[in-house]
Order: sequence, then structure tokens, then C-alpha cells
Amino acid sequence: MGGLLAAPTASNLAIAQDAVWPARPVRLLVGWPPGGSVDILARILQPRLQAVFGQPVVIENRPGATGSVGAAEVARSAADGYTWLLAVDSHTIIPSIMTLPYDTRRDFTPVTLIGRGPLVVTAHPSTLWRSFHDLVAMARERPPGSIHYATAGIGTLMHMAMVQLSNLAGVQLTHVPYRGGAPALQDALAGQVPLFVTNAPVGGPHVRNAALKGLGVTTRASWRDLPGVPSFHEQGFTGFEAPTWWAVFAPAGVSETIRRRMETTLAGILAEPEVRTRVEAQGMDVLATSGESFATFYENEIERWGRVVRDNGIRADS
Repeated sequence: MGGLLAAPTASNLAIAQDAVWPARPVRLLVGWPPGGSVDILARILQPRLQAVFGQPVVIENRPGATGSVGAAEVARSAADGYTWLLAVDSHTIIPSIMTLPYDTRRDFTPVTLIGRGPLVVTAHPSTLWRSFHDLVAMARERPPGSIHYATAGIGTLMHMAMVQLSNLAGVQLTHVPYRGGAPALQDALAGQVPLFVTNAPVGGPHVRNAALKGLGVTTRASWRDLPGVPSFHEQGFTGFEAPTWWAVFAPAGVSETIRRRMETTLAGILAEPEVRTRVEAQGMDVLATSGESFATFYENEIERWGRVVRDNGIRADS
């Protein structure tokens, strides 16, 4: 006796869709302008992701509000594996500073922590400071806030790191936020701002060619690619450490099958010698952690920088 074929259930359809993922182009959202560290990293990963997936991987730059414009686009996207966010540390900081159209904990799934590296505090060659201690000495002699520093935006780790360093040094500096590292770099190189706090991918080449002076890095020890630039810990700010990091997120609700496939794909790509060398040359140590490990790190970062924001009364106009 013949029987009717059972209609596929939603669960079976989801399993079938997961099995053929990706079956169409994939979007990689970058919440920063072209030329910054997140964009540089995205363009290193893109061709290898395309080759592995056999589908186009489209980088979309959605700059604005310290990366939150791009993050908002991912948060409201379907959790089907076709939209991903490449983000930096500020993703865990700005929820304490700004009112956002998404919940940082609820609306994203951590996929992998790609890597970590130093921030570098730089000065224009025209300044008189040969070291960070020279800067501190001058800041103590001048009216509070008379020395300005540029960063890629309010709520970036660059901003938080300088707030902490200023507190430790007992000085007050004035923050000049930009809409990303690339435009801030242009003004720093032109001498429009005396200080520029950035990450190694953006600032490192200009420190090495003496277009900017390196006053210190925020890793515990000095950094391999910035010889002669001491860490702040080594300069007497004992225990100070604020490494920057880059990571991939998916919209909340993405299937575990697809999330893990992206995690393992990225780990494989980052293990390729040529890719690893290019990423490390941008100023980071490759980590490619598991999603579970990254989720714990992510929660700790939200708590850590939330305390700094609250303790210092930092606001969106800081």
C-alpha cells in the first residue's frame, strides 16, 4: 500500500539549508571607513573566504558611531549565515556610552577572536616630547586639557586607554574623536593634532619611517614590530595593559552548524602561512579562538570597560 510523502518540517528544512551553506553571496560588515585596521583585515581574509566557500564575499563598510552603524545592520539581519560582523574592542565599550538600537549581549553570537595586538601612542615629529614622560611633564605645567589627542572615535579602546593613562599620570588631556582611524591618521601626519592613539596596523608603518614618534605601546612588553618603543608598563605604569583585538560575530540565533563552520574556516585560513604572515605584519598575534572561549573573553571585556566608563563619567560627547 502506497503512502503519502510527509511534508518537510521546519527543522528538516533548516538542516538542509545548513548543509548547503553558503549557497549565495556572504556579506562581511565593517563598521569603519576603508583604510583602518578592521578594513585591512577584512581585505586580507576576503579572497580566502571566497575560495573556500565558492561564493562571493562582499565587504560592506558602514562607518559611524564608533562601529555601531555596521553592528546595527548585522543585529537586524537574518540569522541565516549570510551576514557577519568584523569588529574591534569598541564593540564591548560603546554600550556603556551610547544608546544603541541593539543589545550587545543579546543580539550577537561570538564566533572567534581573530587576534590581539598593541595600541601605540604617537606624537607628531614637530612636538618637543621625546618620551611619554616628557608629555606628562608638559601637561602638568600647562592648563588642564590644553594638550589634545586624536583617536578613531568616542568609546574606542584608544580613548579608554588614554583615559586610564591620564588618570595614572595625574594629568588631564582633551580627546578629539574622529570617524575612524584613517581620517585621524591624515590629520596626525599633517600635524593638525599633536598626539594620535591608534593600533599597530594603522600607526606602526609611520612610526617605523619616522613620520610619527612612538611614545609607548599598550601591551605588557614592547612590541616586536616597533623596536625602541617601550610599553607603558616598562615606563613605570606598572601593570598597565590594554591590548586591542579583532573578532567576528554573527547575528544572534545563527545555527550552531553554520557558526562553527565559519569558526573552523577562519581558523584554517589564519593557519595558512601566507595569511598568518600578512595578518601578523599588521600588528597582531593570531589567536583564532573557539567561540566558547571568545564568549567568556567578550563578557569580561564588557564588564571591564563598563567600569572604566562609569568611574570616569564618560559620555557620548567626551
